[in-house]
Amino acid sequence: MRCAECKGKGLCGLEKCPVMSRFYARLQVRPGDRYQGSAPSVFVGSYGYPNVAAGPLMIDDTDNPPDWVARGLQIDDVVGLRARTIHGAGESKSVAGSIQDIALSSRPLDVEAQFVKPVTFDLRFDGTIAPIGLTGAIRHLDVLDNPRVERPVDRVTSDTDLSATEACGLLHSSGTDVYRITQLLTAGLLGSDKKRHIVPTRWAITAVDDTVSKRLKKKIARYPPLDGIRVFPASLYGNHIVCILVPGDWKFEMIEVWGRQSLWGQGDETIARDGEGLTKSGYSPLAGAYYSARLAVAEYLDGVQRSARVLVLRHVTGEYWAPLGTWVVREAARNAMRGPGTPCASLDQAVDLASRLVGFSHWQAYSHLIPELRTQKTLFDF
Repeated sequence: MRCAECKGKGLCGLEKCPVMSRFYARLQVRPGDRYQGSAPSVFVGSYGYPNVAAGPLMIDDTDNPPDWVARGLQIDDVVGLRARTIHGAGESKSVAGSIQDIALSSRPLDVEAQFVKPVTFDLRFDGTIAPIGLTGAIRHLDVLDNPRVERPVDRVTSDTDLSATEACGLLHSSGTDVYRITQLLTAGLLGSDKKRHIVPTRWAITAVDDTVSKRLKKKIARYPPLDGIRVFPASLYGNHIVCILVPGDWKFEMIEVWGRQSLWGQGDETIARDGEGLTKSGYSPLAGAYYSARLAVAEYLDGVQRSARVLVLRHVTGEYWAPLGTWVVREAARNAMRGPGTPCASLDQAVDLASRLVGFSHWQAYSHLIPELRTQKTLFDF
């Protein structure tokens, strides 16, 4: 099994993942059986669902990827921050009230936690969540202050007649970012009264990206086409993203390339793709990265009120030495779409420009959308 398909899950049978060993080597474990300080977010595991471990993420810093990017944190800085982050793990029923207060609050709450024994380093990584360095079983947890709740969040979480899908849409349209929505969903604060339950964080991340972008796709389908072909590039932590937007009804394709010396590429280059029209069947083989990139482009098209056919290229280089989660793809794609974009006179010009930006052209052989755009005529062509 290639590293790009395994991503540290141990499918090769080796005792230690040689790729993940680079990450372990940079971490410093600081054991202790007590913590008093800030808890900016919550985390719910997925192992043993529905009997899962849940609790606060504790660090005297933020747990907000857009903030990390805005502060100019480098990959080593993010790794260091996540290495110091403690996941307090307790039975979901016993800590439900505490994690809901933390998730509701627009500012980090102070907590006091006592652990069964000193916290230990226990990295868990699945390609979607940001890694967490330290974990400790909670003996006792107190939230020391009251949550400050924004009005849209209070209104939606108080409405127990709303479905989780409706709640996600209303929150996003009110300006609440997907990171906050994910926290609310994972803490069991969204959905109708009888269907509210704690959701593993890694599931909630992709569920929110998928739910919000599906809603945006329905709006985009009613917009007029983009006024021309444009190419939007950006890079973040060795992830090079190029988005090609072509006037037309919504279609989306993503091609992901792990370079030979990248984190999961190792000695071989790995290329994978997935795509969709107005609807999509099944879970993407590109996992959470697909839904994160789709969300970023859908947010842009909704903002400019235009429809388009979209190709997203992701080239992962050796600079991306530590797995940070799909938020890297989301923020890289958002950064790309914030740029002015480069207008192109033709599809061939856009493809050539995208190839230069990502550093190779053989991705074209994997695309289904490009040949379709070259051969099929639509109403937008007349």
